[in-house]
Amino acid sequence: MKKTAAAFAALALLTAVQPADAGTAEPDLARDSARTGLSGVPFYMVMIDRFANGDPGNDQGGVPGGRLVNGYDPTDKQFFHGGDLAGLSSKVDYLAGLGVKAVWVNPPFRNRWVVDLGAGGAFAAYHGYAITDFTSFDPHFGTAAQMRTFVDKAHARGIKVFFDITAGYTADVITFEGAHPYKTLAEAPYKDANGKPFDITAVAGRPGFPKLSAETSFPYQPITNDPTLKKPAWLNDPTLYHNRGDAAVFEGEQLEYGDFFGLDDLMTEHPRVVAGMERIYSSWIDTMNIDGYRVDTTKHVNDEFWQAFAPAIQQHAVAKGKKDFFVFGEVYSGDPLLTSHYTTDAKMPAVLDFPFQGAARSFLAGKGAAGLASVADADDLYTDADSNAYSLTTFVGNHDMGRLSTMLQQDRPGMTEQEWLARVKLGNELLYLWRGNPVVYYGDEQGFAGVGGDAEARQDMFPSKVPDFINQDQVGTDRTPGDDNFDPNHPLYQQIADLAHFTAADPVWKRGNQVMRLADGDVVAFSRIDRPTGREYVVIANAGTVAKTVDIPVGASGLRYDQIRPQGPATTAQGSIRVNVPPLSAAVYRSSKPLPPAATGPRPTLTEGTPTTDGRTELVATVPNEPYAQATFAARINGHWTVLGTDDAAPYRIYTKTNATEFRVVVKDRQGRTGAANL
Repeated sequence: MKKTAAAFAALALLTAVQPADAGTAEPDLARDSARTGLSGVPFYMVMIDRFANGDPGNDQGGVPGGRLVNGYDPTDKQFFHGGDLAGLSSKVDYLAGLGVKAVWVNPPFRNRWVVDLGAGGAFAAYHGYAITDFTSFDPHFGTAAQMRTFVDKAHARGIKVFFDITAGYTADVITFEGAHPYKTLAEAPYKDANGKPFDITAVAGRPGFPKLSAETSFPYQPITNDPTLKKPAWLNDPTLYHNRGDAAVFEGEQLEYGDFFGLDDLMTEHPRVVAGMERIYSSWIDTMNIDGYRVDTTKHVNDEFWQAFAPAIQQHAVAKGKKDFFVFGEVYSGDPLLTSHYTTDAKMPAVLDFPFQGAARSFLAGKGAAGLASVADADDLYTDADSNAYSLTTFVGNHDMGRLSTMLQQDRPGMTEQEWLARVKLGNELLYLWRGNPVVYYGDEQGFAGVGGDAEARQDMFPSKVPDFINQDQVGTDRTPGDDNFDPNHPLYQQIADLAHFTAADPVWKRGNQVMRLADGDVVAFSRIDRPTGREYVVIANAGTVAKTVDIPVGASGLRYDQIRPQGPATTAQGSIRVNVPPLSAAVYRSSKPLPPAATGPRPTLTEGTPTTDGRTELVATVPNEPYAQATFAARINGHWTVLGTDDAAPYRIYTKTNATEFRVVVKDRQGRTGAANL
């Protein structure tokens, strides 16, 4: 998970006990760093409408007429193009050949097809994020039987299936009289059905939630022109929405209570909404046998909702025999203090790693490795009793912000085709070898680029009819989106498939820890250490345009380190390894033997470091001379020790808001020897 060396202020320092034989190490508190069954699994994110058209009969959703009726217009990037579940099923072998082990599909549920703005234009919900019926699939995509066929075919090839879901909003059906800019809680507090104001933050998720009235409770009185459109039926109750008007900015209270681009914002503080969403998304586990959810706009919803929803969904999945059911949220922010809040306080198992995306983009554009070092150094913010940074889903581009290839063109205008391809390839190397679950955005393996994000980055894999797409340049090929783009010989498809095979062949890429070794100019280096075997793997990447010779600190002296990707000469460690890295390339070295253990067992000290700006206490365990250890932090609460989390890479740290009279760290080395310290 890390990290650069740092100086820590020792506000309190206790002498460590002797390991094991002192009798006070409390090995019952020693834990292994958390890994899920999905750790290190490569994902593929696909937009159903833009992937493959297997059934032209459903292009119009079963409703004849023009595009403003059924939303179908394959010449307009903002309308349905015809991709469907039958097409997705027909390409399972293509996905398996790429090494994909999990497919994340955009929300497949029935949508409000068209928003007609009159003179302002029109657009369709081909993307799936304007849901009216959470109980059935959109007929543009296909039927429940076709979805189950896809899931079964994917499972037969060892590929898990994830639905992208929304839990905080629905399609825009509720309206208000006149203009409706956002009204703050201060200027228009909520009122119960009797007109008495109440603080929604104080009652969120709690029994006895006030009874509400559409006429008196809200800043704007909700108007529903079609009171039976949404399903399940409880979604048609206008008192289950925030009704505060359209968010003008996505920060502060507007982020949570405002309508997101007009979409009806659910009152997720209300127990009926919590229970209703739990029922909806539990039922799809039962009927479709899916393996997890990606949750849209997580930061737009109050913590209490996620604290109830995420554990309930996972518990339901476990009861159905899916012990590795995985839920991860979208928190669109480059600030790890914010993104980690949702995996700790809000109890989401994982989130998309936007901080990594921003740092990787900067590095790949030739702007230095400092951002990646900062991301690694912040990894301990995610550690708690049941999750950590190894569960994060990593990516370099997506359906909202656009593709890495486009960003690199923006960052480095005038690049040659050769440099463009090399930088995109380097991005794939970094994506697959960094900790977490790498996500490939559909079409990236075929070199799709485009000119921006959102609709500009949602090209068709089948021959496109969109004029703006047809002649776009693609990386590594003479094809364009006007061609069929399922070419297994494309150099990026080949590279990603090779990376998937390479990482699947050695469990270190799933279970190994990550230790930051070097971030110097255009070069970044980090280790992955495999606990069962004790072998160290060193990844070096050079985003510069000239070769670099660098000395990289490693876990031991005297060991031989073999270059295993690509195959190359070995080097011997003398506290560091000296390697020459060609421009725009990455390499992997592996120690020939396990890292030697320390002469004695762990002798930790425990200190309190610098508190974070969001109120977390930093606990730091110093463990001298240990090439590999796991530090489990615990707090004494009501006379009992409660495990806070386990860190397996130095510097060993945890960040907690726990109020306790005493803290303890128990450190376990690879040989099972333990040592402890209190604070």
